[in-house]
Amino acid sequence: MTSTAIQEQAEVLRFPPGFVWGAATAAYQIEGAARDDGRAPSIWDTFARTPGKVFAGHTGDVACDHYHRYVDDVGLMADLGLDAYRFSVAWPRVQPDGSGPVNPRGLDFYDRLVDELCGRGIEPIVTLYHWDLPQTLEDRGGWPVRDVAAHFADYAAAVYGRLGDRVGTWTTLNEPWCAAFLGYAAGIHAPGRTEPGAAFAAAHHLLLGHGLATQALRAAGAGRVSLTLNLSPIVGAGPGAALVDGLLNRFFLDPVLRGRYPADILEHAARFTDLSFMRGGDVAVIATPIDVLGINYYSPSFVADGAHSPGDPAYPGTDGIAFLPATGATTAMGWPIEPAGLTALLERVARDYPGVPLIITENGAAFDDRVADGRVQDLDRVAYLDGHLRAAHEAISRGVDLRGYLVWSLLDNFEWAEGYRKRFGIVYVDYTSQRRMLKDSARWYREVIHNNGVGDS
Repeated sequence: MTSTAIQEQAEVLRFPPGFVWGAATAAYQIEGAARDDGRAPSIWDTFARTPGKVFAGHTGDVACDHYHRYVDDVGLMADLGLDAYRFSVAWPRVQPDGSGPVNPRGLDFYDRLVDELCGRGIEPIVTLYHWDLPQTLEDRGGWPVRDVAAHFADYAAAVYGRLGDRVGTWTTLNEPWCAAFLGYAAGIHAPGRTEPGAAFAAAHHLLLGHGLATQALRAAGAGRVSLTLNLSPIVGAGPGAALVDGLLNRFFLDPVLRGRYPADILEHAARFTDLSFMRGGDVAVIATPIDVLGINYYSPSFVADGAHSPGDPAYPGTDGIAFLPATGATTAMGWPIEPAGLTALLERVARDYPGVPLIITENGAAFDDRVADGRVQDLDRVAYLDGHLRAAHEAISRGVDLRGYLVWSLLDNFEWAEGYRKRFGIVYVDYTSQRRMLKDSARWYREVIHNNGVGDS
């Protein structure tokens, strides 16, 4: 080995051979083409048009126009050297009514996208549900209604039928906690309802839909099936921290990976609903084995017991619990920057739920990016990503079976209720011209992928 090679080896924290490097997006956030080729409205189309729900009345009607620019976008991915690209399928493109006949023109788009990815040597990772429920299903009651879970499994089978010969990894749901509790309890995400009891029913039916879809995908021949959860270390002591951890983390991890709901959270949920929506055999379906667990990590949550604290409506029944603001550095979302929280989270999941490989399916940050002299010098994002990759590397060194890392997000995009004012992308998007520009973080990430590691400072 030459002296140069020895020096390079010493300067890079290497990840295991075969570690997957990728990027992630979601359909409603980037595709646009909201009325093209038979696509029907989703709950996010409706929510975005409801006055006061989304910043400045922004919608996903055009977004990044990825529907028409996907070839160029895949070219960007290839330029960065991505191993994998995680994208979601828009349910209302495939089944405009949410059930019944499949819209072949909707599936045609994903057919073309998958072919383009495969042709450039990029593994497609499909997420079947990233929050864009067909509005027709919400009109019939939405996720609190049991039938939606069965419709979701039918939809999953239909998508697999078209793409299954080229897609190896299938993720059923993205962040069911957000879909259930931000959408049905806090009302700050679509469909904008504030019904805590309905939120618990929605959470159960989302998980049931995951289990039914997993079974349908397995029956059709799927190789790898996954679920992606947004998880967070809860920093604090006392009963309040245990309750928040139960609502955010254990209520989803336990039924999927242990075959039972946590008893304390079921008792808590019974304050809001009679739990009659949970039927015998449901949890066995939910616990259908998965091949990999996707983890979306952004920050820890800091809580403390406080008698006069109002709690947070996204966590029903947390009156008397204070959700504390960050005290250190934050992103443009106001989220604390805590890379060590990722190490702790990965270790916790590996310890408490052993036997399932892990992949980081989202990690990234919004900052106030500006174009200057033809560049976006987002050094704060580079520092954020570097710190979190070091934290992931530390978890691997402690024995965690972590298989890959997908940065959020490939492109600046429609950031849900924040509209277009928050930028998470490593690629800058000028929403007027739709011009793409690699930020410095994208160039840095390209080197990370090339080296299969981060520089050792």
